[in-house]
Amino acid sequence: MEARLNHLGQPVGPPLAGWEPVPRPPRSPMEGRRCRVEPIDPARHGDDLFAAFAEDRDGRTFTYLGAGPFADRAEFDAWMSRTCLGEDPLFHAIVDRATGRALGVASYMRIDPAAGVIEVGHINFSLAMQRSSIATEAMFLMMRRVFEDLGYRRYEWKCDSLNAPSRRAAERLGFTYEGLFRQATVYRGRSRDTAWFSMLDREWPSLRSAYEAWLSDANFDAQGRQRASLRDLVARLRA
Repeated sequence: MEARLNHLGQPVGPPLAGWEPVPRPPRSPMEGRRCRVEPIDPARHGDDLFAAFAEDRDGRTFTYLGAGPFADRAEFDAWMSRTCLGEDPLFHAIVDRATGRALGVASYMRIDPAAGVIEVGHINFSLAMQRSSIATEAMFLMMRRVFEDLGYRRYEWKCDSLNAPSRRAAERLGFTYEGLFRQATVYRGRSRDTAWFSMLDREWPSLRSAYEAWLSDANFDAQGRQRASLRDLVARLRA
């Protein structure tokens, strides 16, 4: 960030002329070609999500999450009622447009309209959704709403520093690693060092171009294999 000097000769951050607090995310769906990201509704999404998460037999996808795996539907419903229905975090279900099934969840959280800062978290992609174009498009839709529809300045991603898949995902998606917060929290009876990543509004135009190029039909061959990786497209456009 460029520093300027105030009338006392002290360095200060650049002014934000006309800055006003931004809106909170609305409870409305985000429509993509492959998926729809919509506010979670236990009555509508509960069956699909419980079935999708239950496919992870050994519970590997829950290692770095605060809850789960769920022993039965009653435990899952109790978690949804306790965790997923508030305003912050604001949970969304990710629905496969081809099948109409909800396959994962993600939320907006730590929402700070006054500063224009918001975090994406509570991400849980079922096995059917992992490493799929649906997962990438869902993240793109949530970013686009934050930066273009609502005008936020900063989008954050945080994870357990030992969660290598989450760290790789953040970097692939174009987030910038900012550092390690040591002993930041306790969960599941364990101490957690938290890795921080961010994306800024001034970076979004290039990142959007990378996402649109990756998600285009031209980027996939007849077998559905990508021609260019998102990581490479992000790196090229940033350069």
